[in-house]
Amino acid sequence: MKDRLAIVTGAGSGIGRAAARALAARGARVGVLDLDMTAAERTVGEIREAGGAAAAFRADVSRSADVDAAVTAAVHAFGPLEIMVNNAGILDGYFNVDEVDEATWRRVIDIDLTGVFLCSKRALAEMLPRGRGRIVNMASVAGLGGTGGGAAYIAAKHGIVGLTRQMAVAYSHRGITVNCVCPGSVPTELRPNSQSILGPGVPDMSRRGVTVNEDQLRALVPACRRGTVEEIASAVCYLASDEAGYISGHTLVVDGGWRAK
Repeated sequence: MKDRLAIVTGAGSGIGRAAARALAARGARVGVLDLDMTAAERTVGEIREAGGAAAAFRADVSRSADVDAAVTAAVHAFGPLEIMVNNAGILDGYFNVDEVDEATWRRVIDIDLTGVFLCSKRALAEMLPRGRGRIVNMASVAGLGGTGGGAAYIAAKHGIVGLTRQMAVAYSHRGITVNCVCPGSVPTELRPNSQSILGPGVPDMSRRGVTVNEDQLRALVPACRRGTVEEIASAVCYLASDEAGYISGHTLVVDGGWRAK
């Protein structure tokens, strides 16, 4: 990956930050995209301190103008786009259809699913003329069944899995591989970040979900532990690497055996 431009959305915290750091450690030049510029700059500082190359760009992935401006600036700074990691996303509070309001539904779908579409579309504009590229989308175990999130989150993550497969069919023959990663239970700042983005009108989600405590976790996950952001980042790096050149349309589950049950 030496000197290849990799853009990671939602790279200011959690899995996105770990993926950005891991890609940089493997030689990539990383465009760190996040809604929170302070968080993005913090990730960039960590990468540079470790000897890597990175720059921060602010973008709301649900807005095409933001995405276009950020990708254009990253390409201008670091050269052709080789790797796009669509990681940005928020939780929906684990609320069912009768509990979630329309505004929350639309915001979650806009960020989690439409954001992947917009970022992929912009990445393809860079990759297709060159006939090469890697797109890695962050889905979830919630994209493979009816648990792991609420109605909006599960719908969005199922959509990411489907969109990944459709793009793989459409673009693999043109040199672009498209895959997704489905993490299980991984401790991140996703709950408070989601609460902040959705605003004060959304009920507290801190104690909602299927793995809130360790007893629930052990009942669901055969590995009897949560994953780490570094373990998810390793999966992202593999799918973005040359070694994964013949893998496209794949859903890589990293969940400690949760979905094997």
